[in-house]
Amino acid sequence: MIDLALSIPLLTYVTFTGAALLLYLTPGADMMFTLASGMRGGARSGIAAASGIGLGVMGHVIIAAAGLAVLLLTYPIAYDVLRYAGAAYLLWLAWNSWTDTSDPAQRQGRSDTWRAFRRGFMTNILNPKVGLFVLAFLPQFADPTIAPVWQQILLLGTLLALGELLVYCVLGAFAGLMAARIERASGWISKLAAIVFGGLALRLMWD
Repeated sequence: MIDLALSIPLLTYVTFTGAALLLYLTPGADMMFTLASGMRGGARSGIAAASGIGLGVMGHVIIAAAGLAVLLLTYPIAYDVLRYAGAAYLLWLAWNSWTDTSDPAQRQGRSDTWRAFRRGFMTNILNPKVGLFVLAFLPQFADPTIAPVWQQILLLGTLLALGELLVYCVLGAFAGLMAARIERASGWISKLAAIVFGGLALRLMWD
């Protein structure tokens, strides 16, 4: 893998990094989920959600490298099943956030951190649009004359997941710290998180 990394031209890395950075900073489902998790559960929950999302992205990368993501294009029903499963999961999160009356201090616990991580992973891995994006995005930077395309997808996809993890951890922690400063408004923060989760579900169903 080190030899492969060294064989890829520097210009490819520069172009890939620039495109990935634009992707990270474009508001989307993963960013909104991370921010909502941070607002609802604090900085640690925001970082945990970002970590789960990063693991989900890596899962999509592995699937793309194995060529299995093509199934989503070949069999539209598979796309719909994943899409509605992801939407249902987000609606469940929205309901939990809306009805949550727990003490904000209790949301900082270790169990909430694990839950945020798990939710971030599930939200990402159940979004077939992420898999299709990875399948369409990464091969653009692969050169068959250098090495097998699947190896380059795996390498660049790992960099993509790590970069997203870093950026979203910062965003999630920031959202959590800002929410902690306005703890008196914890009631409407949970409601706002619920609205975000619900909006993401509707967007996933209707896109």
